[in-house]
Amino acid sequence: MGITSANKFVNARQIDCDGSFLLSIAITGAPDINSNPTDIVLVLDRSGSMSGTPMANLKLGADAFIGIIQQATNPNSSDEIGGGSRIGIVSFADTATKDVPLSTSTTALKAAVNGLTADGSTNHADAFTKAMEEFDLSSTNAKVILMFTDGKTTAGAPPLPVAQAAKAAGITIYIIGLIGSDGIDVPALESWASLPSATHVAITPDAAELERLFQLMAANITKPGPTNISIDEILNPDFRILSFAAPAKGSVQMLSNQRLLWTIPSLGTTQAESALLEITVQHIGSSSGLKEVNQEILYHDREGNVVSFPEPTIMVDCGGGPVYPEPCPEPQSFIVPNCSDYIEFSADDLPLAGQGRIVEMDVTVRNVCPNTRVALGVVLTEVDESGTEYHRGTKTYTLPAHSGTGCQDVLVRCIRFVLPEDLYPDGEPRMCSQRNLNVRTIAHAIDSQYRCCGTLDAVVTR
Repeated sequence: MGITSANKFVNARQIDCDGSFLLSIAITGAPDINSNPTDIVLVLDRSGSMSGTPMANLKLGADAFIGIIQQATNPNSSDEIGGGSRIGIVSFADTATKDVPLSTSTTALKAAVNGLTADGSTNHADAFTKAMEEFDLSSTNAKVILMFTDGKTTAGAPPLPVAQAAKAAGITIYIIGLIGSDGIDVPALESWASLPSATHVAITPDAAELERLFQLMAANITKPGPTNISIDEILNPDFRILSFAAPAKGSVQMLSNQRLLWTIPSLGTTQAESALLEITVQHIGSSSGLKEVNQEILYHDREGNVVSFPEPTIMVDCGGGPVYPEPCPEPQSFIVPNCSDYIEFSADDLPLAGQGRIVEMDVTVRNVCPNTRVALGVVLTEVDESGTEYHRGTKTYTLPAHSGTGCQDVLVRCIRFVLPEDLYPDGEPRMCSQRNLNVRTIAHAIDSQYRCCGTLDAVVTR
């Protein structure tokens, strides 16, 4: 069966700028389906959340899976699976149905897949039960359940005991999970699947990825157990390898602090086998953001298995640094012809950006005497429902001296404060909601005729 699954994942979603995490690479190999006849039951989710594009892509993937198995086991026929292998179809929603018992007819199998419609809730326990009933446990054929699901269990009994019974009966369980509208319980899927879960569970958020996952699994099932395996792991420049745990299968050679080579003499040539490599990786870049861990990973074996690994990402928080809240607007170029003093130009539609408030206030300072500068301070706060105040800004000004004949009131215009929407006391932006603000002002004269023991000369700036 070649490489039946390949996975690569990290154990953290976010790290600090110089933080580290565990990167795991896992593969499973098994003997060729032609020398190891296999009964495969496709267990397909047809619950209501699968309607539309997900169901369309599931049908493409399952159809391709069936076609690849048929071509590999019986290339001289366009309809029959050969070599003693068979495929069955079980679909499930509120309950599960045996759509096609284990069969060699690709016509019947594909017709059942293409006839699926989405409706109802999700009963995984009944799906496993109906799939187990398809197998003749006394048969010498290898036994595989390939379940696809896009949601959590919402009907029926707990699935775990049924899945455990299937594994105890010698059935290998693979699961493809699509993160659908209701979410998905990844730990539950991992508990149902055969071990290690890293090579028996594949999760995708993209329905378009389903066809590729089904095709990849079918293509590798038809190849012999791989030999002379090499996996060349290359990290992106923002990361480096700190260490790795010696794998149970094969050996590892460090080529640089960002590259290593894992070689395995053989895997799954006589029975299904898995291999796992765990690498401790550290971020060494200087910038924050969501980053792909790998620059490239290259797989090769003597049998020509085609292996595609996921591309894990991790959020890096380096703190500080410049803040660019909005991009600079794109310029709209235009020309004013010679001697023209009037033109018309359309600047296109302008999206509203930078939501928030600008508070603009005037302050009058009373009885400012001639030839005297004044220092003015303005403090703005925001008040929440419990009366707690939050600082929103402080501004200070120097009011120039006036030369009038007596003390006058001085009007200070257009003192502005910016209040972004994300400055709500509870941290939740609420567009156009009421804002409760307090303002405090303080002013005093800078210049004075006062002398300290006659040692200072008055300096009056006009």
